[in-house]
Amino acid sequence: MNTYNINITKSALEHLNSISKLNSEDKLYIRIGIKQGGCSGLSYFMTYEKKSNISDNDLVYDYDNFTLVCDNKSILYLYGISLDYSSSLIDGGFKFLNPNAKQTCGCGKSFS
Repeated sequence: MNTYNINITKSALEHLNSISKLNSEDKLYIRIGIKQGGCSGLSYFMTYEKKSNISDNDLVYDYDNFTLVCDNKSILYLYGISLDYSSSLIDGGFKFLNPNAKQTCGCGKSFS
């Protein structure tokens, strides 16, 4: 699924929808972004967010069962990314596939 230049693969969408069903709140809010650090200079993060912490400057992407939130600074680095999910025991979980990254570390959690 492609919304606002953030692509969510089918497997990531299915997993996010399954997580939202376990949530006791009305809607699940997930913040994605970047922060300084990691092997390559910048690292990705993904965390649960409270609706009350979402500011007017945040970009909000509504889906049926969840809402993806991203700050204005992070979207400059995340524009055009694909969010993927793997249930593999080794190296499983959510992955950011960034076509704009010039360099990524071996674990795929940081980039430059």
